[in-house]
Amino acid sequence: MKILHVITLAELGGAQSVLLNLVKESVRAGDEVMVASSSNGELWNILPREVQKAKIPSLKRKISLYHDLKVIYELRHVNRAYKPDVIHLHSSKIGILGRIAFPARKIIYTIHGFDSIRLAFRKFLYLERLLQFRSRYIVGVSNYDLKNMVEEGIRHHVSCIYNGISDSYGKFPEPQTDSFTRIKTKILAEQSFRVLCIARLSPPKNFRLFCQVAEEMKSYPVHFFWIGNKQEVPDTPANVHCLGQVEDAHLLLKYADLFMLPTNFEGMPISIIEALCYSVPVTASNVGGISEMLNGQNGMALENTVEAFVFAIRHYMNDPNALESAKANARATYEQHFTVKSMFSAYQELYHSIAPENLNGTTVKLPEPEDTI
Repeated sequence: MKILHVITLAELGGAQSVLLNLVKESVRAGDEVMVASSSNGELWNILPREVQKAKIPSLKRKISLYHDLKVIYELRHVNRAYKPDVIHLHSSKIGILGRIAFPARKIIYTIHGFDSIRLAFRKFLYLERLLQFRSRYIVGVSNYDLKNMVEEGIRHHVSCIYNGISDSYGKFPEPQTDSFTRIKTKILAEQSFRVLCIARLSPPKNFRLFCQVAEEMKSYPVHFFWIGNKQEVPDTPANVHCLGQVEDAHLLLKYADLFMLPTNFEGMPISIIEALCYSVPVTASNVGGISEMLNGQNGMALENTVEAFVFAIRHYMNDPNALESAKANARATYEQHFTVKSMFSAYQELYHSIAPENLNGTTVKLPEPEDTI
């Protein structure tokens, strides 16, 4: 089977991690795989060597009629040259351009967080409704997203497939790079309760709340670490450490007592799944599909207030038994719901229903929504 994955940006993020995991599993399964995305980004450096690459210079996050028309032309050229059996679109912008460029019967479109459209860029919601018939399947990454898609009139062959990641816990050596060693040293230098966040400093992430919580807890033996900022961040509280970017940042989770993700909207965050995989309890904003991941036993989905986060962090700091129990439950949640095997199996069923040998006018039974974890 020939599978073409297309994503807007080649920068590393949650959607790119899902794409990478699917690509690796497809390669192992013997599929021929190509990835198309923007010209620059770390994703190109970590794709398996067997994967073909299509870099599209005109593809950018910013909307531009001139550049976006060029993208459609270039995508059509990729389709003619590569002749994929399945085209898997990731992220909202390429979800629009790709459904215009490619044959609808071949397309699976994964919306990695419907609130990015429903709330942040609602003016494009009419395009989502209009183009819903220009794909074979539309996939949400949480039952929250699936419910909201249906309520917003997007009902054509929609389903929910949870994100999943490979089990990295204790299986990979730490990189011996200067950047990784530098960040690890800074984390270990603070002999206190360690709260870690791995995220880009992008508008959806609530870095301001992160700092407010740290400021409120400045008299406690706790330090807050943020990994993912591209630039220096001035004027942070003394117990906040912005450590920059590093490859394989998830390997640093083993040094955290608690993971924290303050955010304004999300789908099914890969960073939370990584924390669960490493047996790190999570405190995160109760938005998107996060309440489907955190059940009070493996962490807490919280209101976006300083008081809520301070209460949760103090709870785990002051009760070692609760912390140890949450660690065990975090790992169990990952094993039961968020493995790459379960994610790929669900997508593979969709892939095989689209591939030429199965194009008989039938449609697979879409995965049933799961109960909240």
